[in-house]
Amino acid sequence: MGYNKEVIIIGGGVIGLACAHYLIEKGASVRIVEKDEIGGGASHGNCGLLYFSDVIPLCSPGTVSHEIVKTLKRTSPLYIKPTLDYKLLIWLLKFASKCNSSHMTQAAMGKYEILNYSISLFDTLLALDTMCCDFEKKGILAVFKDKKNFEKYQATNEFLATYNMEARRIDKKELQEIEPALRNDIAGAWLNENDWHLKPDMLMASWRKHLSKKGLIIEEHCNLLGFEIKGNTLVGVNTIKGSFKADAFVLATGAWAPQTLQQLKLDLPVQPGKGYSITMERPGICPTYPCSLYEKSMVATPWKSGYRLGGTMEFSGYDDKLNPKRISKLISGATAFLREPLGHPVIEEWTSFRPMTYDDLPIIDKAPSWENLIIATGHGMLGITLATGTGKLVCDMVYGKTPEINVTPFGISRFR
Repeated sequence: MGYNKEVIIIGGGVIGLACAHYLIEKGASVRIVEKDEIGGGASHGNCGLLYFSDVIPLCSPGTVSHEIVKTLKRTSPLYIKPTLDYKLLIWLLKFASKCNSSHMTQAAMGKYEILNYSISLFDTLLALDTMCCDFEKKGILAVFKDKKNFEKYQATNEFLATYNMEARRIDKKELQEIEPALRNDIAGAWLNENDWHLKPDMLMASWRKHLSKKGLIIEEHCNLLGFEIKGNTLVGVNTIKGSFKADAFVLATGAWAPQTLQQLKLDLPVQPGKGYSITMERPGICPTYPCSLYEKSMVATPWKSGYRLGGTMEFSGYDDKLNPKRISKLISGATAFLREPLGHPVIEEWTSFRPMTYDDLPIIDKAPSWENLIIATGHGMLGITLATGTGKLVCDMVYGKTPEINVTPFGISRFR
């Protein structure tokens, strides 16, 4: 089949748009089918970090004991709803079993390859005039309240240095000069200049516009009813807006991937990890850098056009209700670090689901048993950061081209 393939992408978040971008560049006709609005889920209210230095997986040595202690002290950003959901319980046990140094080393190698691949692709993408998204290459400050934690980060930094992703140590005195928005009782910070930031809703709006001009067809509020199947090939999708045919299909439904795949009898270990954010006008003393507030596991991101506090991780199934307690945790967390933690007025309080895998690696692979379906989900907290790399890999898979990086770590067979 020539270069003018017809491709349907299910899911219109940042991963879906990125896949569309590279497929359209290659000459494909692309249609996105989205149950809500383009960029409405986790792609909308996240902290907008392009966290290229984030090679260390969430499941690393000490994570479980560290979080249990914090949970007992009621300072943990993690909340797990007491449940009899056996899939979640198995997922949590598997996550715990991955918290060892050999998995950390292996996962870091896989993460580094796709993170590094995404950097150069983002550079090209964000150089387009059409991409207006308050983008800055400033770096991210990891800020520490506790001197012991600040000093202990040295070991993490040495690990990052093996990937040329290390940060620069900033002691208290210099920190007060470069980031006057922080309170006086901060122990220090590490500035990682490999990282960038942007405003995610602006990225999604400008990217959508850019791709629509290039011929992307978008079907919003278009629930998927099922797949049309012939043998081991998908031939179309049935939706509430009718049925659509294509040569190839990409599933990029984020945390909803397991539900979307039920008909195809494909069970992926993706759990919805609920995150929260609160978006405001910039406060009077606004941070210059995005600040990752270490002891609170949350982020304060400044943009030219606004300011956002975000974080927390809640495992409570697909319950999408906004829990005001989690919002107030973000506010009290920021208050411990920042002179002016809040801007007024508040523009939006938000929650959505991140697609979490228990080994903290994305799933980017051809679906077993279905020869023309590619799955791209499980990006955890790095959806935006990994979007360009994922989009390009998916495009190569659709066209049967050998990907430019090793995709084995992202394969579905690792869960077998």
